[in-house]
Amino acid sequence: MFNMYDRCCRYIGKDVRLTHEGRVHYGRVTRVDRNYVWIRPSRGPGGYGYFYGGFGIPFALGAVTGIALASAFFW
Repeated sequence: MFNMYDRCCRYIGKDVRLTHEGRVHYGRVTRVDRNYVWIRPSRGPGGYGYFYGGFGIPFALGAVTGIALASAFFW
């Protein structure tokens, strides 16, 4: 099974649904390193609806409990 870093790397440039500390966030993965995954928020359910500068909002990989392609939730 892939660890969270490998899974996040597979989703760079794709819209995802990310679970972090019990909250769900929607957005596009813009960058991943060994400590953080950066999400540019979307206006989808749970998304921030406004833009944070640079690569987006960083989420600590250790606190991310799930990540999946967002298209799987919006058929």
